[in-house]
Amino acid sequence: MKNLRSKVLYVLLPFLLLGGGIILIGSVQSGNNASMRGLSSQATTISLDPPVNLSFAGELVPMRDFEVKERMEQELVKYEFLHSATIMNIKRASRWQPEMTKILRREGVPEDFFYLCVGESHLSNATSPMGAKGFWQFLEETAKMYGLEVTDQVDERLDPIKSTEAACKYLNDAYKIFKNWTLVAASYNMGMGGLRKQMERQRVNNYYDLYLNRETAAYVFRILAIKCILEEPIKYGFNISKGQLYQPLHYKIVEVDTTINDLVGFALSQGTTYKMVKVLNPWILNDKLVVPKAKEGATQKKYRIAIPRDDSEESAQELVPMSLQDTLNVDSMPGAPGVPSDLEPIEDKPVSPTVTPKPKGKKKK
Repeated sequence: MKNLRSKVLYVLLPFLLLGGGIILIGSVQSGNNASMRGLSSQATTISLDPPVNLSFAGELVPMRDFEVKERMEQELVKYEFLHSATIMNIKRASRWQPEMTKILRREGVPEDFFYLCVGESHLSNATSPMGAKGFWQFLEETAKMYGLEVTDQVDERLDPIKSTEAACKYLNDAYKIFKNWTLVAASYNMGMGGLRKQMERQRVNNYYDLYLNRETAAYVFRILAIKCILEEPIKYGFNISKGQLYQPLHYKIVEVDTTINDLVGFALSQGTTYKMVKVLNPWILNDKLVVPKAKEGATQKKYRIAIPRDDSEESAQELVPMSLQDTLNVDSMPGAPGVPSDLEPIEDKPVSPTVTPKPKGKKKK
């Protein structure tokens, strides 16, 4: 009898072990599935579709074109997860957008070009490896062409207001050529001549139909991605309270027509500090400001210096400088603000829209 029981157990043991293993594996898998379901409900990394009726300067983006849609998504994802830059863009936009869009409207340029400025410099006086400077990233040659003073003591590319006016002149001149604001935006990156050359070669007149270098192919979509996020930051995961946004600067304008030999003394005489004068007037490069004497019969040159303004002052001072004089001959076909006009844009071999372009510290033009 004992031998019989042993034989029965010997036969049944493998089946008992197999059944137990199946029950154990099922239990673990059930637990893992439950854990995965819980993790899925808590996921913070998500992919949002771009708006269906997305437009730039009133011109619809053809999102039904799969290649256009993928390029747009690529830039949108990049800025969604470029947290540090995007957070600072949102904060700085609160300070600069009201004043800059006022200038854009006055000069007849669509307000969406504010987002081009954000894409160029993140609303800072950045300097590119090619020497382009300021919010709008002008090279010296192009800056002078559009009426900005660039010397060893003054660099008006670093004046956010004057450089905005100069950028408007460039954009309006480009519109006279292309009659399309999306192409105007692309020309800011590639240059008017370079873009027109590609349009003629490819026999198309639409940015979204052009096969361009990697930088320009992504450029308008970068602007659109920034627009989407800055217009609806919470939708894209950026919840920044009103108190954390940077407020517009409060200052008054002091006109000077004589040389300031001691900027520190000047600041103190105005009831402020040297630091604040330099912060509000980054275009003043040195510790003094030389105002050249006017030649006989000529108008004396004046500089407008921003000084901190007490909010209690009864009358607000004009914050926007006078319009610059027209200086451009459109026939000269200037390059983009950050691309030397005597050079053709570098034609990178176009790549798949699923490949993220390598960020550049310069600002093309």
